[in-house]
Amino acid sequence: MNFPEIATERLLLTRICTGDSPHIYRLFADSRVVEYYDLEAFNALAQAEELIEFFSSRFESETGIRWAIRIADSNELIGTCGYNSWSAKMRNAVIGYDLNPAFWGNGYASEAVGRIIEAAFSGALACGQINRIQADTVPGNNASENLLVNLGFKEEGLRRESGYWKGRYHDLKCFGLLRAEFQKNITKS
Repeated sequence: MNFPEIATERLLLTRICTGDSPHIYRLFADSRVVEYYDLEAFNALAQAEELIEFFSSRFESETGIRWAIRIADSNELIGTCGYNSWSAKMRNAVIGYDLNPAFWGNGYASEAVGRIIEAAFSGALACGQINRIQADTVPGNNASENLLVNLGFKEEGLRRESGYWKGRYHDLKCFGLLRAEFQKNITKS
């Protein structure tokens, strides 16, 4: 099975490989990146290598996919995005993304996430055509919530204390986007 690479105006979305370990380590060692994540900031390169292996196994088992977000001109890895899980039977997926803080505020996350949403709704991925994409945020993660809303996601509710990490419970806001809503938004553009 071939890994689907995607090009945007400024970015390349490619498979994350072991050679990317130092970049993945720097990304996930930054406390600002993992502030709302269910993991602690990395403190060893081996953690990045394990995460890359996890992303690869998810793709190989056809249970999800994670792309490296790279600047097209330089091939520099600046973040990741993808589907943490998907169900071909239920035709839904759960999306996730992260970006190096040095690149925040430039529209890169919207550009990358918008394209992987397009890929899922068009049926271009191994899971087939998805009808619903879900995203969860921790209240206070305003940048992520704004990204989702700008891409057409609707806030669907708050799941109280539905996550537990870093020694405490976390509420999660649920956002959803349906294929019909996405197509309607594209038609308006």
